Amino acid sequence: MLLINVRKGQFVYYNNELHKVYSVNPFVKQSVHLIRLHDLEQVLATAKEITYYRPKNLDSFIVNGKRYTLNKETKAEVGDYILVINPKPDSLDHHHLHAIEMVSSIEDRGVISNKSNGIKHDEYWVMEPGLLDNATRIDKEDPGDQTLEEELDIVNTVHPNFTTPKIGDVYQKNDEVELIQAMVVAIRGRTIYLGNGEQVQAEEIMNTNKWSYVINPFE
Repeated sequence: MLLINVRKGQFVYYNNELHKVYSVNPFVKQSVHLIRLHDLEQVLATAKEITYYRPKNLDSFIVNGKRYTLNKETKAEVGDYILVINPKPDSLDHHHLHAIEMVSSIEDRGVISNKSNGIKHDEYWVMEPGLLDNATRIDKEDPGDQTLEEELDIVNTVHPNFTTPKIGDVYQKNDEVELIQAMVVAIRGRTIYLGNGEQVQAEEIMNTNKWSYVINPFE
């Protein structure tokens, strides 16, 4: 791939694994700053080492240890993650190609994200949790190069302890009408202390019917 064709947000393969371009600095040798999607590890590469990939409907990939499938046929709901496919930000919005954002509220023309961006319905595809029917795994450039066991290893490596959040993690409350997002500020035993003053047990905050972990892919 030529450096002049590399843009922030592009999906690319590097070392056979799916990454996203975080930034481009043409003045250094390893000029492309990448994020590996399955665990959000950051790496540096040259343009010649990466291969461009354009996401398609029903493509499925792991982000931060959890599998999602792109679905352009559905409208987002509050709490969904979306992938910006066709960015057309207004002057006050800052979303860009392939930004991953959580939906905070729904409006007639689009959604408001957890980053306060107004994103029109024709600008995004929904990232549905799990592997949908007829989905295509795109985690590897060679599609036959990843087994189910390797996928489970990725999930367990990224989230080795599903019952204990970390300080600094951000969660969104799903069982309230008003949007509530809070950061984990302290942990004592099984008790999780949140920045909004709440105290919850680890089992409760990991209950996806009540709370959702807010992905932050360094954006």
